[in-house]
Amino acid sequence: MISYLIGQAVDASENFVILEVNQIGYQVFMTVRDLARLPEQGKEMKVFTYLYLKEDLIQLYGFLDQEDLKLFQMLINVNGIGPKAGIGILSALSADDLRFAILSDDVKTITKVPGIGNKTAQRMILDLKDKISLEDTFEKKLQKTEKQKKNKNQDNVDEAILALTSLGYSNSEALRAVRAVKIEENWTTEEIIKEALKTISFF
Repeated sequence: MISYLIGQAVDASENFVILEVNQIGYQVFMTVRDLARLPEQGKEMKVFTYLYLKEDLIQLYGFLDQEDLKLFQMLINVNGIGPKAGIGILSALSADDLRFAILSDDVKTITKVPGIGNKTAQRMILDLKDKISLEDTFEKKLQKTEKQKKNKNQDNVDEAILALTSLGYSNSEALRAVRAVKIEENWTTEEIIKEALKTISFF
C-alpha cells in the first residue's frame, strides 16, 4: 500500500493532480479544498494517499492532511459511500464541519452535499458517531485555527472557490480563476470572488 507520496505537482485538473515522484507521474484524486492549497509548481509537497483497488480499476486518492485521510477512510466504509462520494463530501464540507455535523445529528448540513440524501446522511451519522471523539474534534479544530492564523486568507479562498462552483463554474475554472488573483492580506471572500470573476473571461 502507498501511504504517502512526496513530489511536485506538475499538472492539476478539477478533481485530481499529477504528482511527479522520481520521474513517475501519479494521478491523485483530491478534494477541491486541497487542490486550492497546492503549492506553486516546482515546489515539493507531501500527499497522504489511499489506494483504491477494484477488478478493473486502480485509483489513488490523496490528502494534504493525514486526519482528512482518516476521515475519508471512515466515510467509504459507510454503506453506499464510495471514494468518489467521499471526496465530494470532503470537498463540500471541511473535515471539522463534517465531524461536528455527525456528532450533533445534523442531517440538514450533511444533505447540503450534492448527491447525499436524508437516508445516506442518517446512515453516516449512525455508523460514524461512535467512532468520532468530541474532545479530539475540538482539539483538531483548535490546531487548525492556530495554523490558519499564519494564513488568514485560506478560509476565504476556500469559500470563494465553493461560491464560484455554486454559480455554475466547474471546479477547474474556479481553481484557475482564484489562483490567477493576487490576493492581498485580509481580503474578504467577496473581494476574492469579485477579482476572480474578472479573470474567468480571459480563460
